[in-house]
Amino acid sequence: MTAQTVLVIDDERDIRELLTITLGRMDLQVDAVGTVGDARRALAERTYDLCFTDMRLPDGNGQEVIELIASEHPDMPVAMITAYGNVDAAVNALKAGAFDFVSKPVDIQMLRGLVRTALRLAEEKRNGGATAAPGDGGNRLIGDSAAMQQVRATIGKLARNQAPVYIAGESGVGKELVARLIHEQGPRASGPFVPVNCGAIPSELMESEFFGHRKGSFTGASADKEGLFQAAQGGTLFLDEVAELPLHMQVKLLRAIQEKAVRPIGGRDEIPVDVRILSATHKNLGQLVEQGQFRQDLFYRINVIELRVPPLRERRGDVPQLSAFILKALAGKSGEPVGQLAPAARDALAAYDFPGNVRELENVLERAMAMCDGHTIEAVDLMLPQRSARVGTEPLAGTTTATAATPVPAAAGADGGLDDYISNLERTAIVKALEESRYNKTAAARKLGITFRALRYKLKKLGID
Repeated sequence: MTAQTVLVIDDERDIRELLTITLGRMDLQVDAVGTVGDARRALAERTYDLCFTDMRLPDGNGQEVIELIASEHPDMPVAMITAYGNVDAAVNALKAGAFDFVSKPVDIQMLRGLVRTALRLAEEKRNGGATAAPGDGGNRLIGDSAAMQQVRATIGKLARNQAPVYIAGESGVGKELVARLIHEQGPRASGPFVPVNCGAIPSELMESEFFGHRKGSFTGASADKEGLFQAAQGGTLFLDEVAELPLHMQVKLLRAIQEKAVRPIGGRDEIPVDVRILSATHKNLGQLVEQGQFRQDLFYRINVIELRVPPLRERRGDVPQLSAFILKALAGKSGEPVGQLAPAARDALAAYDFPGNVRELENVLERAMAMCDGHTIEAVDLMLPQRSARVGTEPLAGTTTATAATPVPAAAGADGGLDDYISNLERTAIVKALEESRYNKTAAARKLGITFRALRYKLKKLGID
């Protein structure tokens, strides 16, 4: 078997020797040069599996090398060697197409992990695919619209490097699914995917949750605990709702990302971590930076590449396909026949804006299956809020829109969301019907004009005993 080859470009002899010895012990064949000119000649004469390049070189800079490799050797991963704390250079390198970066002084353990990941990537590229089975991820991103085809293509590209990705999009569009696909289609697929909702962790527990703690470091720390960074070692850490991080944690998170190391609470030494960072939020992160609610340096660090996931109203043509997929999944869970949409119900869904996007569509269809008679969903079963139907859109002749199919009042409470408002209306009506029918559920369902099955579903959903 032919040894895999690595090109090292650095004008410091000590660094060249360190990398040559370290990589040689990994059974890799190393060529080491000290200038951009020598690097160009080496790349013209030989094909390499991996390249390391310093940023500052006597006759140019590493950015030139990265751009050259991205253009003429797109299957070759290239990592930037940067001075300690030079985050701007690292970010620029990643944007130019670098696979990852390593800081001086070089941490040998981290370097080995980076090399193993990069060589897996190179092997996958030579084999013409990612770790995930062909089409695996695409089957879970439903929709053939141009917008979704673009998202799938971008995911494929992002999976092949280690740059931090910021996934932007409204609530319910599927940001976590996109993050999982980036992970699964890349060289870290065999490692863990660790999602964390930053808004769900109490502020006082955040440092312990992210970085871990040592036994006795604070009251209640009865044993050593591994943090989320350590749990994601060799894989991907997905920071969902990253905008919810308080400022004090943003500082600590920035350091952990920059230095690729964490220090557990109560620990003396930093622990190197090999983790790819993906993040997401439904908020406008750039606006939060301007308002001083999110650190600009952290924003630039996690937002090396931005991927926007479109809302459902921008890909309305995908709604029928999504609906069919969701109804089939619901049938699989319940063991009942697959539900079907009546023509009027299809028209109502097509006219609705879905502020909650795919997640709301799932909820609407699950509720409709419980409400409908038989297995055909009529427009009235959807219970779509009138105020969210498309304003100014005239219905086609003979069709029914969400406006015509909606029994729910248009105005929502000032202090609560739309879902809470609807739930409160339903709870009030159901409790009143139960009281008037002396808690005879069959009679209450008849009074409400719904099926007994639909009433049972609502009692369970609303927590009414």
